Amino acid sequence: MAEASEPSPWLLRWQGCLPSSAAQQKRLANLAGIVLILLLAGLPLVTRTGLGLIVLACGALWLLWSLSKPPERLGEISGWLLLFLAVAVLATGFSPVPAAALKGLVKLLSYLGVYALMRQLLAVRPAWWDRLLAALLGGSLLTDVLALRQLYAPTEELARWADPNSVAAGTIRIYGPLGNPNLLAGYLVPILPLALVACIRWRGWGSRAFAATAFSLGCASVLFSYSRGGWLALVAAIGSLVLLLVLRAIRHWPPLWKRLVPLALLGAGGLLLALAVTQVDPIRTRVMSLLAGRGDSSNNFRINVWLAAIDMIQDRPWLGIGPGNAAFNSVYPLYQQPKFNALSAYSVPLELLVETGIPGLIACIGLALASLRRGLRALASDADLALPCIGCLAAITGLLVHGAADTIFFRPEVQITGWFCLATLSQCRQRA
Repeated sequence: MAEASEPSPWLLRWQGCLPSSAAQQKRLANLAGIVLILLLAGLPLVTRTGLGLIVLACGALWLLWSLSKPPERLGEISGWLLLFLAVAVLATGFSPVPAAALKGLVKLLSYLGVYALMRQLLAVRPAWWDRLLAALLGGSLLTDVLALRQLYAPTEELARWADPNSVAAGTIRIYGPLGNPNLLAGYLVPILPLALVACIRWRGWGSRAFAATAFSLGCASVLFSYSRGGWLALVAAIGSLVLLLVLRAIRHWPPLWKRLVPLALLGAGGLLLALAVTQVDPIRTRVMSLLAGRGDSSNNFRINVWLAAIDMIQDRPWLGIGPGNAAFNSVYPLYQQPKFNALSAYSVPLELLVETGIPGLIACIGLALASLRRGLRALASDADLALPCIGCLAAITGLLVHGAADTIFFRPEVQITGWFCLATLSQCRQRA
């Protein structure tokens, strides 16, 4: 009762200004669920224009729904997102290329509309989480089939991703309908821990078989993408999920066992990883390319782009050049080294510093810490979305690891899954 009597944040006082009935609220919730299902199922298959239209529809639907629904508490995750949005608005205003930065700001607002619609739907209808996940797994399963079929395609079709100057020269990499092996891995990695959660959470054997198939084929697709960042992210995502599930399972055990079991699990995982790196030839080759420094062409390219990005940050450390790839593409040529064209900074932290400066990075660190607290809170919770929150925390861990040396997160196929995870974490409750 005390929570209901709290005044609404002034930012949200425009919500609920239109009259509405329970039947209208139900219809809006169902419509929101259908639109989000179309979005999540079509991520790897719909054209960018199609995705853009669905994303805009999500934002418009959230606005319509909010006008007829009383506001709720803002929440920690939403608060950090609004702070980042405020920084992005300032960065756009002070950008050296404001017209290009404005395009990036509009994209950010459209993605926030998707997050807000997901958050609002899960707040009133938590049961829709399973339906949204089923749509996400359906799209990933079809992607896996199309990608794995490329193992039997003519070698020439995949040759453009075989770098003759790399330590891993001659490696055949699949990319499926996404056209890029790194993007394929980045799209699948955050979905895989959610598929494992579905295997545990769903009750019917048919549903569990569907989730298990999506998980198995997804892991195979990530492996055959030969994406080094994808492999590291997969280990981080699945490893953190297993650790979190174990911590949740033993939360009532004696304190000594609660310390020893996670340590033993980490030791066993490290040993298994070391055996894979030393004994499995394809993995050893990719790890060697990772450690080759400038001796590997992919590493050399990234290092040169990072150095140029650091120069950009040093020139505009506080508000950056403005959000979006259009702003980056307008300014980066002034700093790039000869023959090293790039569409991004190839590192999410560097990209955030380039676009929104130090305040933008601080806001994102605050968002990450808020998400971590929400996910860890679910370890001691029996609420309906507790297990999904644990899976989402593992998915975000995978995204962070992959984002350390790549910026595929900013692609809609990857980013929208991240917003789904944040929306889920924002609805984590201590008790059912």
